[in-house]
Amino acid sequence: MTSEITLVVNPTAGRGRGAHAAQPAARALREAGFFVRTLVGEDAPDALRRARSAVADGTGALIAVGGDGLVSLALQAVAGTTTPLGVIAVGTGNDFARALELPIGDPARAGRRAARALHAGTARAIDLGRVGRTWFGTVLATGFDSRVNDRGNRMRWPRGRFSYDVAMLAELAALRPISYRMSLDGGPPQDLEATLIAIGNGPSYGGGMRICAGAELDDGLFDVTVVADCTRTTLLRVFPRVYRGTHLDHPKVTVHRARSITVEAEGITGYADGESLGPLPLTASCVTGAVRVLTHG
Repeated sequence: MTSEITLVVNPTAGRGRGAHAAQPAARALREAGFFVRTLVGEDAPDALRRARSAVADGTGALIAVGGDGLVSLALQAVAGTTTPLGVIAVGTGNDFARALELPIGDPARAGRRAARALHAGTARAIDLGRVGRTWFGTVLATGFDSRVNDRGNRMRWPRGRFSYDVAMLAELAALRPISYRMSLDGGPPQDLEATLIAIGNGPSYGGGMRICAGAELDDGLFDVTVVADCTRTTLLRVFPRVYRGTHLDHPKVTVHRARSITVEAEGITGYADGESLGPLPLTASCVTGAVRVLTHG
């Protein structure tokens, strides 16, 4: 293993915490004997190009300092390679780090843990979802939740988590069922009316909403959570249970497990790891052992 590793930084993550987090994380890694290069792109495409170049040049690890958006970018660079991924979680949601039980909001501790994992050679192989050429680590949203993302992204005020809350209230007011066609593992298509279909490689999105609470990162399967057509009142009653994962017991909720899924619906955009994948239809596949992550130590 080379002693040179690369930090890729999102300076705007967590309302500016990304820029401040890079220094204690890099210090912890240097104190552990690693030569640290810090990479900050001019924009997301430039950061991805630089990250891919670092991986191609043989960096010992690519370590993402930011939130789930930056982790998503880093996954595009390391998936399918032998380069391990580290995460210094200082974003707003941090669902990828949460699924791996990594430190959140403590960059020095996260840096020390990544260093120990590198020294011990204990990178953990986990699955990733893939849609076309795009990889994702947590959840692919395709319904009410993705409509909330759409609306939140269009809003100029408020920003951050508040925009998500306001967008959710607006979408609740406009709640209507979605006509889906869903096919699991290449099987016959099923037509259904539902509020959302969430495809989970990991258990949570949106900062701890355990929509696919039973999902495991290394079982080779997606957990597919289907919330049936329901009223605003029912959705408001079920929603608080999502943070505990107890919504899965509700009669309006069904869970399937599959290696691949195709979802079709008019006027719906897919969001994976909070990033837009474009309009449905989309086919997602679970790829076993697609990335190695620095977790133990």
